[in-house]
Amino acid sequence: MHSLSRRLLISVSVPLALFCGVVILVLDSGFREVAQRTLQDELDRQMVALIAAAEPQPDGSYEPAPHTLDPRLETPRSGVYAQIRSAGHEWRSPSTAGLNSDFGRLLSGGQRNISYATFGDDRVAIESRSIDFEGDPNAARSLTFSVATSLSPYQQELWRFRRELGSWFLTLMLLLLVTIAVLLHWVLGPVRRMEREIHEVEEARRESLGGGYPRELAGVAGNLNALLIGERKRVARYRDTLGNLAHSLKTPLAVMRAEGASATVSTEIDRMSGIIDHQLKRAAASGGALLGQAPVEVAQVAAELRATLLRVYAGKDLVIELAVAPGAQFIGDRGDLTELLGNLLDNACKWCRTRVRFSASIDESEGSRERLCLVVEDDGPGISAENRARVLRRGVRADEKVPGHGLGLAMVHDTVDLYGGRLMIDASPLGGARFTLRLPGR
Repeated sequence: MHSLSRRLLISVSVPLALFCGVVILVLDSGFREVAQRTLQDELDRQMVALIAAAEPQPDGSYEPAPHTLDPRLETPRSGVYAQIRSAGHEWRSPSTAGLNSDFGRLLSGGQRNISYATFGDDRVAIESRSIDFEGDPNAARSLTFSVATSLSPYQQELWRFRRELGSWFLTLMLLLLVTIAVLLHWVLGPVRRMEREIHEVEEARRESLGGGYPRELAGVAGNLNALLIGERKRVARYRDTLGNLAHSLKTPLAVMRAEGASATVSTEIDRMSGIIDHQLKRAAASGGALLGQAPVEVAQVAAELRATLLRVYAGKDLVIELAVAPGAQFIGDRGDLTELLGNLLDNACKWCRTRVRFSASIDESEGSRERLCLVVEDDGPGISAENRARVLRRGVRADEKVPGHGLGLAMVHDTVDLYGGRLMIDASPLGGARFTLRLPGR
């Protein structure tokens, strides 16, 4: 099922991740620009130092005076390189020793150029300038001064910055998401509490929702409590009205029967009485676990029915076995459970030879409406496969010779259906029929 907390967290984390990504790109671009300016400044500084150190030589070339340059230019493969060229002369810094270094073409006319090349395994940035010295008759008319610096330190610094930036933003985003998750857990605490209390009401562990909800949920909780109270009053009023109706209908029928009606009329009166009983009891069923109603102990109801049936069938060598799991409870109306078990046990006692067995257990793997498993079985002739669906219809009896109205199993089926449960009929290991009911319970 979808979680509101999860949806909120995802809806926040996606824009947050996008925002962090944009910020990282902006900062990375800014850092690269700063690195580029730093590189340019370094090249300019080296160029100015090289030009300032250049001195004319007897052969007309220019070379820097000893010990006037950056020590790195004196160290082979130091990462800083320099060159002074003219049409007929060339000077290279000692740092280029052993390197295949190409500083590019000669420049003239005050040209300036920035380029990139590879010296050995090292990627370098090269700045070249064309310089003309006036007033020096021994100097070449145009000299090209070039300085190069390795890009490795800048690239390493850029990747270090990116790693640190990514790790910091990742850590920050995780901290923000954890903070948001904690806040969501705290903010949605009342919603989870309401869900828990509603579940407890459904399982009959409490009669109504508690108080102290935030203003946004207080109205919902109050309306739910009002709905629960109204539902209980409605069911009580409905059953009282049906009870009065039953009394009003049965009395005239009893008078008609007492007046000595014919056998045909008496039969029809009995049929009418059975139909009235069925419809009134079906209408009086709660239609599912009444919210907030106290659960019913299955063992107590089964024991009472056992004692009653043993008295009713005292002339029959009858054994009624009870195997009820400790603490098994039915979430619903006590009268409905009594009616269900009474019809099934009475039917089993009627058809059995000597033995009836009733068992009840709780199956936690099932849903809330089918958690209670009730089984009634006997050692009688059983019900054939083709009759199992037919006997659940109103007015149908498996054996027309046996007295009855054919309403008991139909009432059981209707009540189980109203509770959202299941009723199954199959063969019992005892030899007769086995009725399995799945009802709300705990």
